[in-house]
Amino acid sequence: MSEAREKLIVALDVPSVDAAKALIEKLGDSVGVYKIGLELLFSGGFDLARALARQGRSVFVDAKLLDIDATVERATAVIAESGAAFLTVHAMDRKTVASAVRGRGDAKLKLLGVTVLTNLSRADLAEHGIDEAPLAVVQRRAMMARDGGFDGIIASGQEARALRERLRQVLIVTPGIRPAGAEKQDQTRVVTPKAAIKAGADYLVVGRPITRAADPCAAAEAIVAEIEAATGE
Repeated sequence: MSEAREKLIVALDVPSVDAAKALIEKLGDSVGVYKIGLELLFSGGFDLARALARQGRSVFVDAKLLDIDATVERATAVIAESGAAFLTVHAMDRKTVASAVRGRGDAKLKLLGVTVLTNLSRADLAEHGIDEAPLAVVQRRAMMARDGGFDGIIASGQEARALRERLRQVLIVTPGIRPAGAEKQDQTRVVTPKAAIKAGADYLVVGRPITRAADPCAAAEAIVAEIEAATGE
């Protein structure tokens, strides 16, 4: 599998395992990682994650864990045991970060800190009692996640360049990816695949532009080509 293909994470944001399997059948090896989020996790998706991992597929469990210490630790341990390659945890406080690191133990699972969701603006953060720009919050939480032992962070492409300047050895995983001309839909801080890679993102998370395309495989190949072009410049 090419390096560019390995950078593409496809979000299996579908309501059932059967729908996910049909999509995986169409996409095959055209993508590097399959992401299973909350909707699918609660409809049998964790068993699918285990099965994909046993087949040698790279699986991203997008659970966005946030709970008391013991719960985060035990949940992380279960996910690590599944063979998943990536897990998201909210990087909102040091206790949560430390709990996830303990739960992972010696497993190869990569922990990714969720900083600020890509559909949130400064006005939305104000509703949380946070009087800061999204970038400032992302930077603060990203450094906390790194210092706590996480492997990477989730951050929009609009913040990737500033983060890469500060966090040289940390993985940056960027959702909210929209090919040029595509609708933003419910995302606020979106970028194109090329812009995200040029800004320093290591992985791109793409959902609807691929999963709802008339030809998902062709849509994925087009994004891989854009990644290759960006990395080759």
